[in-house]
Amino acid sequence: MSSRTVSVRRRRLLRALVACTVLLALAGYLAVHFQTSGPGSPRCAVRAPGQDGETYELEPQQAVNAATIAAVGSARRLPERAVTIALATAMQESALRNIRYGDRDSLGLFQQRPTQGWGTPEQIMDPVYSAGAFYDHLVKVPGYSRLPLTVAAQQVQRSGFPQAYAKHEPNAALLTSALTGRAEASLSCAPGAQEQPGDPVRVREKLQREFGRDVLAGGAGRVGGAGKSGSPGPVVSVPVPETAPGGPERRGWELAHWAVAHARELRIAQVSYAGRVWSASSSGNGWRPEAAGSSAAARKRAAAAVVITTVQ
Repeated sequence: MSSRTVSVRRRRLLRALVACTVLLALAGYLAVHFQTSGPGSPRCAVRAPGQDGETYELEPQQAVNAATIAAVGSARRLPERAVTIALATAMQESALRNIRYGDRDSLGLFQQRPTQGWGTPEQIMDPVYSAGAFYDHLVKVPGYSRLPLTVAAQQVQRSGFPQAYAKHEPNAALLTSALTGRAEASLSCAPGAQEQPGDPVRVREKLQREFGRDVLAGGAGRVGGAGKSGSPGPVVSVPVPETAPGGPERRGWELAHWAVAHARELRIAQVSYAGRVWSASSSGNGWRPEAAGSSAAARKRAAAAVVITTVQ
């Protein structure tokens, strides 16, 4: 057999191997895409008011990170505009994913760099810390709340592509309206199967870490639950003070939407507030009115606390 024939066969074999590799990679991508985006997969959606309102969809982990960013802003009593700027920035930098890679040594939700003084890698990979670090820099920008979003974000990030933040502003504003409680009953998640029980202690700890220690001031109750695995179990009752900044109703929806966004992570079965209820088992229906015929006193009590029920 001539050397030319051998060379031709080797090239053919190489092309066949490359083709197989590409096909396998494509098959893997389609499988992952179906698992994360196919029918029945865990998803979250925020909808603008009105029958034809805009909708922004995201994965549960993205919703968790967005809710954390908003909660940290709330704990600092920052305006809604600050949260919108932070969310749009994280959407551009990491697609709201807490990633361990990036340009040079960039890490996390905001692609902050340890070598640029943003903190240690461990700190930056903590969403609460990284959101706080972003806000620390943002509030030092004079008049940031009145600046175009791209300008405000760029003052913090020093990005090579500052105009890229602009395309995220509509979705960031829509998400902010839900996570700050301005748009009631506007965020719903389909968390998927929840076979493992939730832990109310973990819910309380996460609430306090993201919103501050006083978020549970006034009493966070826990009651026993009964039933098979996957059914509603212990409860965390989060009080809504009448003197809350922005008003009690807005504070209540802020906390309620936070809980729904964390439903998959914290294995939350149900959230109820102000006469409405979200349930993981019927999440496709969004927020539904609670039992009709409730008295005025009962409705008042329902608005006094956000009740988070974990999986039994």
